[in-house]
Amino acid sequence: MGAGGRTPVPSKMNDRAPYEKPPFTLSQIKKTVPPHCFERSLLRSFSHVVHDLGFAFLFYYIATSCFHLLPYSLSCIAWPIYWVVQGCILTGVWVIAHECGHHAFSDYQWVDDTVGLILHSALLVPYFSWKYSHRRHHSNTGSIERDEVFVPKPKSRVSRFSKYLNNPPGRVLSIAVTLTLGWPSYLAFNVSGRPYDRFACHYDPYGPIYCNRERLQVYVSDAGIFAATYVLYTIVAAKGFVWLLCIYGIPLLIVNGFLVLITWLQHTHPALPHYDSSEWDWLRGAMSTVDRDYGVLNKVFHNITDTHVAHHLFSTMPHYHAMEATKAIKPILGKYYQFDGSPIYKALWREAKECLYVEPDEGAGSKGVFWYRNKF
Repeated sequence: MGAGGRTPVPSKMNDRAPYEKPPFTLSQIKKTVPPHCFERSLLRSFSHVVHDLGFAFLFYYIATSCFHLLPYSLSCIAWPIYWVVQGCILTGVWVIAHECGHHAFSDYQWVDDTVGLILHSALLVPYFSWKYSHRRHHSNTGSIERDEVFVPKPKSRVSRFSKYLNNPPGRVLSIAVTLTLGWPSYLAFNVSGRPYDRFACHYDPYGPIYCNRERLQVYVSDAGIFAATYVLYTIVAAKGFVWLLCIYGIPLLIVNGFLVLITWLQHTHPALPHYDSSEWDWLRGAMSTVDRDYGVLNKVFHNITDTHVAHHLFSTMPHYHAMEATKAIKPILGKYYQFDGSPIYKALWREAKECLYVEPDEGAGSKGVFWYRNKF
């Protein structure tokens, strides 16, 4: 149910989301949200950092102090549990750093950027570089021409090889590659990103992603990555590569996998429209996203999963107010609010099967509204 039980929200999206211009404005939506939801608390934000890092160090301590005492058979069970749990906790840390990039952590930009740079660099993310490309994603969500990530392709631009992956074994392979290599491939080679007229890379200050005033901070991001890499190098020299892989490397792979999974499912659904320049506007694009239910992980991930619609409408809102804001905006959004409560594994398989490219409906009055299809 929506706020106050007034707006029923189905657990699954069965019909296409509306694509017509909505009968409300962003300012009207904002008026439905309690004003305190836009207030950022430095103390409360730091409490979430301490909470997450505290659990991360606790699990690190347990793994390094206790696992070697276990029988081999039990250690083979304990390590995978550690990898998954630590990966989930560090995904929460990643989300807090993402919040810093939106200036949603505190009222002080320098605090946000300092915290975000440290946390993201520790997870091998170029903080400022991604902050700027992600800002453009928020400015152009739903545009097939200007969005920055997971930009759906029209059928004419889909690789012929894709049709050979349009089967169960091919989908398994595609999902596995996307979840393991998708994030580093996007950062390094702009895979699944907006097409540019030349090579685009998040580590290149002079790449086409960035303008002149952003280049210095891209250098700072690169310095953060170099510093983190040097720390990892010294750890390998002291402890060995296998130790680092077990303690840090595999949990980081899980973080990267969750990041791709969450982001992809937020913006990919058979019922979501995309627009070209003849139809796109910011508000309709911002609402071309869907909230999902990850169960207990919603809290671990600081509700970035089930409050993403509100996040796109008000990206400077701190995460600890997002649930209240989501409940407040549901009545005015009505059918424009999208939620899919399908189990994530089912949603992942369905979207991988049905969302292969986009095309406008044949005979539609507007050729600027695109929908996912899968028939070759």
